[in-house]
Amino acid sequence: MHIAAAVNSFRYYSRSRLRDRCLSTIGNSKSTVDIKVVNGEGTETELRKQQLWLHNTMSKQKELFIPKVPGKVGMYVCGVTAYDLSHIGHARVYVSFDVLYRYLNYLGYEVKYVRNFTDVDDKIIARANELGEDPIKLSRRFCEEFHQDMTYLHCLPPSVEPRVSDHMPQIIDMIQQILDNGCAYRINGDVYFSVDKFPEYGTLSGRKLEDNRAGERVAVDTRKKHPADFALWKTAKAGEPFWESPWGPGRPGWHIECSAMSAAYLGYTFDIHGGGMDLVFPHHENEIAQSCAACRESNITYWIHNGFVNIDSQKMSKSLGNFFTIRQVIDLYHPLALRLFLIGTHYRSPINYTIVQIESASDRLFYIYQALYDCQILSTQHDEASLKDSIPAETANCINKFQDEVLSSISDDLHTPVALAAMSDPLKLINDLLHTRKGKKQALRIESIAALENTIRNVLAILGLVPASYAEALHELREKALKRAKLSDDQVHQKIVERDTARKNKDYDRSDAIRKDLAAVGIALMDSPEGTTWRPAFPLALEEEQVTVP
Repeated sequence: MHIAAAVNSFRYYSRSRLRDRCLSTIGNSKSTVDIKVVNGEGTETELRKQQLWLHNTMSKQKELFIPKVPGKVGMYVCGVTAYDLSHIGHARVYVSFDVLYRYLNYLGYEVKYVRNFTDVDDKIIARANELGEDPIKLSRRFCEEFHQDMTYLHCLPPSVEPRVSDHMPQIIDMIQQILDNGCAYRINGDVYFSVDKFPEYGTLSGRKLEDNRAGERVAVDTRKKHPADFALWKTAKAGEPFWESPWGPGRPGWHIECSAMSAAYLGYTFDIHGGGMDLVFPHHENEIAQSCAACRESNITYWIHNGFVNIDSQKMSKSLGNFFTIRQVIDLYHPLALRLFLIGTHYRSPINYTIVQIESASDRLFYIYQALYDCQILSTQHDEASLKDSIPAETANCINKFQDEVLSSISDDLHTPVALAAMSDPLKLINDLLHTRKGKKQALRIESIAALENTIRNVLAILGLVPASYAEALHELREKALKRAKLSDDQVHQKIVERDTARKNKDYDRSDAIRKDLAAVGIALMDSPEGTTWRPAFPLALEEEQVTVP
């Protein structure tokens, strides 16, 4: 029976002829199902039928995503203030929105993704003074470090990455427009936004204007008309970078930059504005006020925010000493293990970073890549031309169930944990086909393995988890495990030789002790007729610690 749709309804195609085949079933009772290639137009038609629901911070509920312009999406995500290495809280923001960006692309949308750099800010100036550097040069250096972090984490580059220092004319023009519209005032070279002039202030955050007391995330300045008024332009101070303006030399306030740069690249009305939950107030609340004050038609349809990262159930902060940069984490763990950890919790929920959690993610990543690597090795041992255009119904059913679960979960406000959990069944089927006696006798075994590997890889592409090669990723995961265990590969192999000798001498206490010592630090020994090898594993010592905790 010929059927349409399935594996390659995903948009991430392989060049391999076998992997370009599309698999599916329609509830038939045949032991095998034939394959029919779906053309590009047919695939696009199916993709556009998939509905995406996103939680809108403005409405406090999930809404069906409908772009302002059919087929096109404008998305702005607030970027980092570049004065130091980025931490795992930053990683969560940009991994979360990278998944959204990838999925929108997968659904067939033409996405213009804008993510800014703040390179003019009090924190940058303070850090530059501390290090004796020029603020703009310091910020440029950390922008490049951020780019490197995003590459490690497989975050796709945005369409545009504007910097504040390159957009002073647009910022000054917007401030002037806000003044002309009577929503701001000048004080000795400073320009402040007047919140009293914007009755809708607080709609996004749900805060009342009287709650915005000075000193609580709002700058203290007795010259302001209202304690919640915020700076649009700051007069120049000695030793600080400045730009000329109609109000004298100075630099912009923090909030105005995103309003100006989003308008410059996306216009005053676009689809998605995102960032961390900490930006809801005051940053995004102030953005709305500024943009509407500059242009009454300003409108952003969906406000999307991700949750916080906690460290061992405490909020991450430098003052508590539980602050981890991306570099610190990926020094010991594969960057994609960190990405897997981050998308293993729904993006809006708080996520708790612990050694147990990152070890679990690393172990899971190794398991996934090892299974897919074994698939590739087996597939390359067979002549592609000799393979049939069909797979068993059991395999096709597994593939379709997996795809349905992935698409429905990601379309439901990017529920990535459900998509990851859905991977268990196809991975189990792969390992049965690869390693069990029954699986090795399965009809069309190679065809099934190739189809399953391709399906999982397509899902990994949507999630940003496809490595350059499985072999390379497995090697890197092993190297990171050795580093955490404080062992070299030679030392592990020496332990394997010692254990083999102990077993030959029937010294089983010694052989068991060697296995257990290695397992305690995350090195699992694997015995087979061909000999003993090792793989990274969840450290036994951590398991024992969890058992002893009341």
